[in-house]
Amino acid sequence: MKIKFQYIAFITAIAGIQTVVAQKKDENIGTEVVNVVKPYTPTVSDAFKVKETPVIEDDENTQKKNIEYNIFSYPVASTFSPEKGRAASVEREPKEKLFSNYATLGVGNYGTVNAELFVTQELENSQYVGGMLRHLSSQGDINDVWLDNNYANTSIDLTYGSRQKEFNWNLDAGYQNQVYNWYGLPQDFLLELTPDLNTGEYIADIDPKQTYNTAYVGGRVGVEDSFFHEASLQYKRFWDGYDSAENRFFVTPSFDVDVMDEKIKVDVVADYVGGTFDNTYVSQSAFLLGEENKYSNFNLGIQPSLLYNADDFAVQLGVGLFYSMQKQNDNSDNKIYVYPQVKASYKVVNDLMIAYAGAEGTLQQNSYADFVGQNPFVAPSLYITPTDQKYDVYVGLKGKLASTVAYNIRGSYKNEDNRAMFLHNSFLLIDPAPNFGNANSFGVVYDNLKTVSFFGELKADFSDKVTGGINAEFNSYTTDVEAEAWNLPQIKVGANLEVDITEKWYAGTNVFFVGERKGLNPTTDSLPPDDILIRQQTVTLDSYFDVNAHVGYKYNERLSGFVRLNNILGQNYDRWVNYQVQGFQFMVGASYKFNF
Repeated sequence: MKIKFQYIAFITAIAGIQTVVAQKKDENIGTEVVNVVKPYTPTVSDAFKVKETPVIEDDENTQKKNIEYNIFSYPVASTFSPEKGRAASVEREPKEKLFSNYATLGVGNYGTVNAELFVTQELENSQYVGGMLRHLSSQGDINDVWLDNNYANTSIDLTYGSRQKEFNWNLDAGYQNQVYNWYGLPQDFLLELTPDLNTGEYIADIDPKQTYNTAYVGGRVGVEDSFFHEASLQYKRFWDGYDSAENRFFVTPSFDVDVMDEKIKVDVVADYVGGTFDNTYVSQSAFLLGEENKYSNFNLGIQPSLLYNADDFAVQLGVGLFYSMQKQNDNSDNKIYVYPQVKASYKVVNDLMIAYAGAEGTLQQNSYADFVGQNPFVAPSLYITPTDQKYDVYVGLKGKLASTVAYNIRGSYKNEDNRAMFLHNSFLLIDPAPNFGNANSFGVVYDNLKTVSFFGELKADFSDKVTGGINAEFNSYTTDVEAEAWNLPQIKVGANLEVDITEKWYAGTNVFFVGERKGLNPTTDSLPPDDILIRQQTVTLDSYFDVNAHVGYKYNERLSGFVRLNNILGQNYDRWVNYQVQGFQFMVGASYKFNF
């Protein structure tokens, strides 16, 4: 059936006109009640299925016509002249210029002077030469101290070397001079000991000054892609103002060998130390003055290890074999030591959580120079012997809490024989007593020490301008012979923060806390009728909290100034028994960078 479009339009128009007339006016048509005579009874019609392919009943199918498009182009005059394309410019921060050399000078209260000069110069054929000069001194001026307490430390270090693609090497030489004073007199004890003497005259006869000198030469060589990896060697001469002298020589070559896709590492150690004291140490209250004391210790060791790496697992299986030849005056003793050297790590969650464990031991060489570096107030007569670090068993967990926060926690158990500890010397009953014999120096005692330790650390880069960290360590000690683990703190806590305030200003702070330590201090007991007994009593050194800060200003890329504040709380705590430190300290200085 075919319906013309014109008829459909006419009918639709008529219907629209009637609708408009019917709704012409909103009149009140009233209300009417409609009564339903017959109730509505719904019925269901027969269902029919829609055919899947409907049939079109039109008489003919409409054929599609092809549509043709024609574009009529007309030329339009234009004055537009395009320019060549250019990349958009991006403002970049100027690259900070690096300088090879710098000089620093600072002065502060207590007559403190700090100076540093570092220079280096590149030469031909990838060679270089450099030098470092340092000086730090102070007039002391510690309150309520009877003896001079000034100090000075001056050193110069020189180096010459070469950096090549396949190997590198350098030669080093240097000299250091240190000046300290045995100023830690136990004042109450001295007043009790010399009640009938003029204390001022007695103290005036004490010359507490001690000087230390160090001269060394050495070098290092490293090779790439070779079974010989690297080697270091050094000879050092150390002597003091009391004719004590010590020689130290060591060489430590290292080799890497690949066997069946695994790496075998071999470290060799040859370490000799030998010296002479003009006085022989007997105990904390006895020296044989004028009797020469000679010592020598030579340790020869080899430490092979196998390195194995899997996807998330790494292990190093090794052993340390040492042969030690020890001699004290006319007494000699040769020993063989065997140590475990095992380390392993496993990535629990990629770099976010890495579990690690190990058991390591070694034979540690001790020397007069090393002891002075830890405590410059030792007497010029010590007993020198190596420390047998049997094993240090530890387990830990390290990783990242976030992309900018790293952590490390560790627990360990360490067993050491002949562990060296500093112990306060008593008064020497000699007239006159030597300058270090007025209960104002320290000796070294050895004991078998077992240590249970827990350590934790957090480091964070809060942003490009703010970094910081905090760490804490707790130790529990057990000794075999000594009553205490002398001068070893149970608790140590440290924290630091560095901030770039602006492009010109920067600041930082570091804080550390050291817990109580045990030491010895001399005291007197009266013996009838007129004698006195000198004995050592155990004392507890108070814990201390030290706060330090610095602020700097960069005047330009070369010149900057700084202010440093140390011991801000002004605590005159005792670092060692009767050795009080300086109070609040400040320093003002400047640093200048330059190139040749």
